[in-house]
Amino acid sequence: MRRYLLPFSTPVPRFALALLAYHGRMSRFRIETQTMPQSAIKNFPVIAAIDLGSNSFHMVLAKADHGEIRVLERLGEKVQLAAGIDEERLLSEEAMQRGLDCLRRFAQLTSGLPQGAVRVVGTNALREARNRSEFIRRAEAVLGHPVEVISGREEARLIHLGVSHTLAAAPGKRLVVDIGGGSTEFIVGQRFEPLLRESLQMGCVSYTQRYFKDGKITPARYAQAYTAARLELMGIEQSLRRLGWQEAVGASGTIRAVGLASKGGGIGNGEITPEGIAWLKRKTLKLGDVEKLDMDGIKPDRRTIFPAGLAIMEAVFDALELQRMDHCEGALREGVLYDLLGRHHHEDVRERTLSALMERYHADPEQAARVEAKALSALEQVADAWGLDDDWHRELLSWAAKVHEIGQDIAHYHYHKHGAYLIEHSDLSGFSRQDQQMLALLVRGHRRNIPKDRFEEFGDEGVQLIRLCVLLRFAILFHHIRGTQEMPRVQLQAGPKSLDVVFPDGWLQANPLTQADFEQEAEWLSRIGFVLSVR
Repeated sequence: MRRYLLPFSTPVPRFALALLAYHGRMSRFRIETQTMPQSAIKNFPVIAAIDLGSNSFHMVLAKADHGEIRVLERLGEKVQLAAGIDEERLLSEEAMQRGLDCLRRFAQLTSGLPQGAVRVVGTNALREARNRSEFIRRAEAVLGHPVEVISGREEARLIHLGVSHTLAAAPGKRLVVDIGGGSTEFIVGQRFEPLLRESLQMGCVSYTQRYFKDGKITPARYAQAYTAARLELMGIEQSLRRLGWQEAVGASGTIRAVGLASKGGGIGNGEITPEGIAWLKRKTLKLGDVEKLDMDGIKPDRRTIFPAGLAIMEAVFDALELQRMDHCEGALREGVLYDLLGRHHHEDVRERTLSALMERYHADPEQAARVEAKALSALEQVADAWGLDDDWHRELLSWAAKVHEIGQDIAHYHYHKHGAYLIEHSDLSGFSRQDQQMLALLVRGHRRNIPKDRFEEFGDEGVQLIRLCVLLRFAILFHHIRGTQEMPRVQLQAGPKSLDVVFPDGWLQANPLTQADFEQEAEWLSRIGFVLSVR
């Protein structure tokens, strides 16, 4: 289970010492965190978070030690996945190989970890690539752990979570900006709670490909990149300003490089300011070529993307009228790490998200609870026979039972289709895109025709999804009366493409509506080659 770590009423005094062994030396990282109960992480003493970014891939390996997070290893490599996406939005084989080679090195540290102890997330480059499924399949084969592609706003939530756990708690609101390779995230939050999350299609790698591909830096090209960023920002700058903030924090390599390069030029102590940006802009344009950007704070592997990142940084400062931004080491990977821990404790952001969804669309919570309980009870009876014994099977079935009726708030006619659309196209905190697609498909298939071809798009998992859909439909039919009568215990027996439902003797004859429901259900299931027998 994934948990969103929220502040308690008491202060958060703990911090973790991170032992960074990759370079053979000790390094300290201050990570402010809430105490994690040992029961929450006893099954996974070592965990890992991997961030498949558009510019770099990063991994954090950590362990829980007496309720604290102790970082064991931090690895990062420039992969520039976004640079391998062509005009048809296809990821090149060369870019895939760069990513897979990096993941093979990461896999040496994660290969022994059990399922559930590693979370791998892909961001904008994989959101954009039309052939992402090919890369994901090969990456999962290398890592031995699932890869999920997250939405821009989910990425923003996780970035804010990582920053909130890395910096000391401060009064008031905080603006967090993360300039990535393919997208830039903006969050206004207070302590651990994000109040506004936005993701824009501008990044240092994608803008480099568009405006500085040959490495030449001219005032005209820089102005084009700056203007493009300002145009992107126009849609969100008023919303951000309306909320306001007391401090601004940047969480990316681009922002760190701008701060360090400014410091190297004698401006400030690593913070980003309008004066530092202006000085860097003049110097960058004077040099005129990325190969000449030999400045303190700009690593050789960042020179090619620095002008684009600087143009975006200047646009952000101008649009939001910022006077100062400080850099924070914590970002997406730290947020993923804390979110992973949360899956094994009592509070899960996904549960909060679904509760809000049910409330927004006026779903009947009592009916949802009845259907959920029956669906999970049915799952216990057939889990072994149908191979539905993974945690995600139970979670997905539970979620679908909760929200299967939300489409009725749009219209009763075809409400299952309305509900599926809402789930697939909403920004649902805590859910990956695949989570949402699978959940939407269960809601879409919970009544009338089952779209078999849509299930088959999920490959081998499609068979398991159809079986979960059958269990959901069974639970809904079982409670068609909506709790107005006491329901009997039933026995379920499952075959590869069959389900046998055994009611107590005489009960069906005494309840002809339920009997008719199941007879009709048998007809619907027969259309996908599934046999339902009721006696």
